[in-house]
Amino acid sequence: MIEMITMILAIILIAMVMLLAVLCMLYFKTKNRKPEKEQDVLAATNKKSIKTNKSYSVESVFDFMEFDNIEDNMICTKNGGKYVMVVECQGINYDLMSEVEKNAVEEGFIQFLNTLRHPVQIYTQTRTINLESSIQTYRDKVKEIEEQLEKEKKQYEEMVNSGRYTKEELNAAFYELTKSTNLYEYGKDIIYTTERMSLNKNVLNQKYYIIIPYYPEELGENNFDKQEIRNLAFSELYTRAQSIVRTLSVCGVTGKVLDSNELVDLLYIAYNRDDAEIYGVDKAIEAGYNELYSTAPDVIDKKIRALNEQIEKQAFEQANQKVLEAQSEKQKALEQKQANQEDLIAQLASVIVEQNRGVIGNDIADNAIGKIQEEKQKRKGRPKKQATEEGGTKVNEQEEQTKRSRSTKTA
Repeated sequence: MIEMITMILAIILIAMVMLLAVLCMLYFKTKNRKPEKEQDVLAATNKKSIKTNKSYSVESVFDFMEFDNIEDNMICTKNGGKYVMVVECQGINYDLMSEVEKNAVEEGFIQFLNTLRHPVQIYTQTRTINLESSIQTYRDKVKEIEEQLEKEKKQYEEMVNSGRYTKEELNAAFYELTKSTNLYEYGKDIIYTTERMSLNKNVLNQKYYIIIPYYPEELGENNFDKQEIRNLAFSELYTRAQSIVRTLSVCGVTGKVLDSNELVDLLYIAYNRDDAEIYGVDKAIEAGYNELYSTAPDVIDKKIRALNEQIEKQAFEQANQKVLEAQSEKQKALEQKQANQEDLIAQLASVIVEQNRGVIGNDIADNAIGKIQEEKQKRKGRPKKQATEEGGTKVNEQEEQTKRSRSTKTA
């Protein structure tokens, strides 16, 4: 009995161990299959999200822009379903006006509102002031002033060195030179101050716009094509814009219709507020981005035009320089002649005495020429040289006279 009970217990124990092993195997298999299913589900969801993100990003850009193109000073939206024209207005300082002026502005604005027969939208855009163009304008002006100042300095120095001008004329010239110098210094200070202001990014400017829409549905039932509808929209919008400009002028507010380039600049700043000052539309136009498809002859014409302007400029500068050099050489010759005036007089006097030797006599002529030479040597600070030595012969005297006559005639 004990042996049977032991065998039964052993069989039961073995069966329980086998059953436990089977259960463990089933548990591990199910555990391994579950992460694989989760990974498949996650991969499928990621693919769907990528596809949805791509399609969403492309659609969102076009929906966000809300306009198709810009042409004929109009913004075309909704595939020709709406046309927009913009009027830029210059604001007035209402707070600094008197009561009478304020009442006049208010009455004019009421008149503007009463004359409206179509919807409008008032849009305000805040821009950072870009002083780069103003600085460049100041630099060009100051460069012109500097060139004029250099010319006036040379002219004043020539007037002082010539000695042919009175004190009053020199004072007047010095007064004009001082004025030009002060103007040049003032221009440099303006450039320095403007450059300091350009470093401040908080200098802002507000621009005011009136947006005028037009819908082709206002035409009613028609058989017009797109080009005809666009022409009618431009005519109607331009009439409305001019009416608004005239009505606002009663309030003292001036306005103008924006052209296509200005509309591009307006939209560019609206959509790129942070990067608008780094690279704007005006710089792109100046860089020639709208001329990428220009042909070779146009480029050659531009180069020829630029070369002609450069040649003309250099020729003008060279002509001025040579005129100044010629004037300076002439002035130097005059000064040299003035410095040698007494020597030239002495030489001419000697020639005159020599030519009239037969009339006045040899002794008097030799004596006169000797006195002229003595005065000349005294002016030069040289010791007096005897014309003839004591005990000399007449041959020596004649040779000396011949040498003197030859030297004076040669001079």
